[in-house]
Amino acid sequence: MATIGFIGLGNMGGPMLANLVRAGHQVTAYDLSEAARDAGKAAGGAIAAGAGDVSKGAEIVITMLPAGRHVLSVYQDPTGPLHQAAPGTLFIDCSTIDVTSARSAHELARRANMLSLDAPVSGGVGGATAGTLTFMVGGAPEAFARGESVLANMGKKIVHCGGDGAGQAAKICNNMLLGISMIATGEAFALGERLGLTHQALFDVISTASGQCWSVTSYCPVPGPVPASPANNDYKPGFAAELMLKDLSLALEAAQSTATDCALGKHAQEIYARFNTAGHAGEDFSAVIRDVRARSGG
Repeated sequence: MATIGFIGLGNMGGPMLANLVRAGHQVTAYDLSEAARDAGKAAGGAIAAGAGDVSKGAEIVITMLPAGRHVLSVYQDPTGPLHQAAPGTLFIDCSTIDVTSARSAHELARRANMLSLDAPVSGGVGGATAGTLTFMVGGAPEAFARGESVLANMGKKIVHCGGDGAGQAAKICNNMLLGISMIATGEAFALGERLGLTHQALFDVISTASGQCWSVTSYCPVPGPVPASPANNDYKPGFAAELMLKDLSLALEAAQSTATDCALGKHAQEIYARFNTAGHAGEDFSAVIRDVRARSGG
């Protein structure tokens, strides 16, 4: 079992820490929020006095933070974990951030004689709680070999996507496709409603026909066909609309920097931006069907 430092105990980080503790690891953690620190302590983690202190004696340091600027602020802090960890410590950033920031974090770790991985996740809060996340991992093979078994305590699928930043690249490509497909699924079901089809009848067709996709079969945006989908719980989020907008924005930044034409990704970003502005940021991203209905006059 490993000695692990963990920074960021929010909706995702808290359950991830709990799974590491259940797996037998010794985890020392920190978060700016007192409530998050208390939850981490209740889950079995030791709470450090500051972010830098989590790396004292740690073999692995994991960060789960909101954005690239937060990750870099931790990595650049002169009293932070990179400056207090022993050489050769493995740093794993599980945040979803832009590829440029991820590569900068790798470079900062390299300069400090550390190993590093970018390992963003898919699966939402439910996956973090159940320990069934998918990790998309970027970094050197030797770093991946060190980190894979620990990631397996928090997820069921760990994919080494390539070198520095490759995990973030895979994540934003996947989530751009997901955002687009959920809007398309919402449009299909909204059209079906107006044509007199029941939700179940349309689901039964699409789920076994050429339109089949994860947004239909696992996360259907209408109540009934998929009991576990947020549509059956008033769209309480597994993955909030504001987070989908964040990921679409990261994808469009990458598209611009690589001169890639992502017209549908851009349109999806615009739709989610409008949906968030209309007061739906805290709803599950599948609630975007409400935007489709609103634009259709009801």
